Amino acid sequence: MTATAELPVQQDAVAAKPQSRFRKKLTSSRSAFFGGILVLFFVVVALLAPILPIADPIATDWLAVRKPPTSAHPFGTDEIGRDMLSRMIWGARASLLAGVISVAIAVLLGVPFGVLAGYCRGWTDTVISRFTEALLAAPFLILAIALAAFMGPSLRNVMIAIGLSAMPLFIRIARGQTMAVMTEDYIESARAIGIGHGAMVWRYILPNIFPPILIQATLTIATAIIAEASLSFLGLGQQPPAPSWGSMLNTAKNFLEQAPWMALYPGASIFLVVLGFNLLGDGLRDALDPREI
Repeated sequence: MTATAELPVQQDAVAAKPQSRFRKKLTSSRSAFFGGILVLFFVVVALLAPILPIADPIATDWLAVRKPPTSAHPFGTDEIGRDMLSRMIWGARASLLAGVISVAIAVLLGVPFGVLAGYCRGWTDTVISRFTEALLAAPFLILAIALAAFMGPSLRNVMIAIGLSAMPLFIRIARGQTMAVMTEDYIESARAIGIGHGAMVWRYILPNIFPPILIQATLTIATAIIAEASLSFLGLGQQPPAPSWGSMLNTAKNFLEQAPWMALYPGASIFLVVLGFNLLGDGLRDALDPREI
């Protein structure tokens, strides 16, 4: 009876204080605010791409090949006269989509395996841990390239390849966090009052391992965007004529002296969006740091 009465009070007290601290620290962090603004800007631009008054990103104009920035083409044109601004905007959709969906795949596949390993322990933990270590033995980008080459070049296959390559990281984080949570007193109290395994995981383990998972997911989106650009640069990602920042850089490398703007804008966009997600992830990490509760 005592455990039943104390458990909700303890849970409410633990939940209320971090929420207040999180809002205060996140809003006071200039770097996190700047990162959030960068991410929001690119997300809004990508979402509004179909309704913005811009040129067709795949329409060619052989009379405007490799033209420098003008009022008609603010970012210039590429090697076959396509408007760079419109291709940049539509390319943002591919990069952000690849980053978000690939990380969602990694989280949805990795977290359940990690929780299962940390919760059940024993042979289940051994099998999942050895599988994770085998995947982690291969460098992230090399594994993504191998999977993308095996499945064939397309944006969908690149997202799957990046998601599977990032999955071991989330398995390891979820497993470690679950094992740490399982040692807490409120878990013992929940066991004492007879809470089942499903309710234990859903009500107590997942909410408490969510902050580090969220932080890692935000940082991994930046890594996934770089990976998508790398795979597209190698010809394994978004296929022409559909725009992608990586494939635009692949084309631009042949015209660095004649048309440097072809490489400048895609490269700068990749840098800025990755910087935004990294700054936002660092801000979330500081705001959710349990050592400062």
